[in-house]
Amino acid sequence: MKIIIVGCGKVGATLAEQLSNEGNDIVIVDKDAEKVQDISNACDIMGVVGSGSSHNVQLEAGIREANLLIAVTGSDELNLLCCLIAKKAGNGCQTIARVRNPEYSQEVRFIREELGMAMVINPEQAAASEMARILRFPSAIKIETFANGHIELLQFRIGANSVLNNMRIADMGAKLHCEVLVCTVVRGDQVIIPDGNVVLQERDIVSIVAPPKMASQFFKKIKVQTDQVRDTLIIGGSTTAYYLAKQLLTMGIDVKIIDKNRERCEELSDLLPKATIICGEGTDQDVLMEEGVNWMDSFVTLTDVDEENILLSLFAKEHAPKIKSITKVNNTTFDEVINKLDLDSIIYPKYVTAEYIVRYVRAMKNTIGSNVETLYRLVNNRVEALEFVIRQSSPILDIPLEKLSLKKNLLIASIYRDGVLIMPNGQDVMSIGDKVIVVTTNQGLDDISDIVKER
Repeated sequence: MKIIIVGCGKVGATLAEQLSNEGNDIVIVDKDAEKVQDISNACDIMGVVGSGSSHNVQLEAGIREANLLIAVTGSDELNLLCCLIAKKAGNGCQTIARVRNPEYSQEVRFIREELGMAMVINPEQAAASEMARILRFPSAIKIETFANGHIELLQFRIGANSVLNNMRIADMGAKLHCEVLVCTVVRGDQVIIPDGNVVLQERDIVSIVAPPKMASQFFKKIKVQTDQVRDTLIIGGSTTAYYLAKQLLTMGIDVKIIDKNRERCEELSDLLPKATIICGEGTDQDVLMEEGVNWMDSFVTLTDVDEENILLSLFAKEHAPKIKSITKVNNTTFDEVINKLDLDSIIYPKYVTAEYIVRYVRAMKNTIGSNVETLYRLVNNRVEALEFVIRQSSPILDIPLEKLSLKKNLLIASIYRDGVLIMPNGQDVMSIGDKVIVVTTNQGLDDISDIVKER
């Protein structure tokens, strides 16, 4: 596919890297010549210097041949204008715009339909939704859903006293009397797509696939919390904090927000009358203790400074070991170091936004047989979990799995057929209409046929 990306910020650069790695023809557009050159050289793609809202610049970038234009500049209005011009100048080009202003959040459907856009994405709202999902199930580091919510993928860390310590994966079913599938194990820097002989260890980060009810039973068996948190303390009154608080209050969770800007606190008080808004220094340890960080169920750091967010979460864990912490981190340069710290869930907003868009691009490709219905990236983009729907033309239709020469580091995690979840073995086959979940460290799978080794 030919894709034009307007805007060379964090999200634009991430999209350029990920989409070019998947074999798409990428052109980036930005007014900043230095940024264009840096990203063009790093990703070996074409760059155009200029305003993405210029008709001539879009023509130079190849809008007439483009399949998709993605506008992720710092201006909502500029992004929308870029998409409007692309719809007029392009030849059936689809468009995606990043729109951050909360004032537009109530108008997303109107904007998308009237401008004929494929997607309007709000990064802060997307990140807030991710955080709210985690606080609904606080024992999990990350939660994703497949098959219209009938299948869940949950990540969690094995604690020091967990019954899973030193347990062989193959023995889990008999010992715990519940059927879940372990699809990844992260141990230090190592990412394992496990077989039944892998023995789980303390501090392993484990991903399981199961129906929601079975997942809940599993967590009860291993004695970890399955109920949503009762309350949360949010540091920083950002737009993300507003979206998160709004969702949590709807879920019946008590919310307290600390921000040092009095004007912003007054604004939040008007927008969120059911929340408690504290005007104070959220990085002050005395303020944190006074506001009850040591007895809160959860703690979310949303300041604009990554270092503050990390240190605040570590402080909370020090004074309240059982608290559920969520840490927002914008800079991914040191993500491997950060992931080794004693933090629960870490949210990288640019990854959340990029994942939504990459998921749409995968779905657009519609290759032979079946295409990607759902895509999630795990373990700092080192693992992909994909959902495929099997079509009649699929080349691996009705072939027993044991007869397929599957690629290394790839697991068929589940098959969802007519409302029934199948944890597949070698005799199972993929039939027309099945939803198949694949977990792999191989990047860029576009079709179910890509799971098989090339001859």
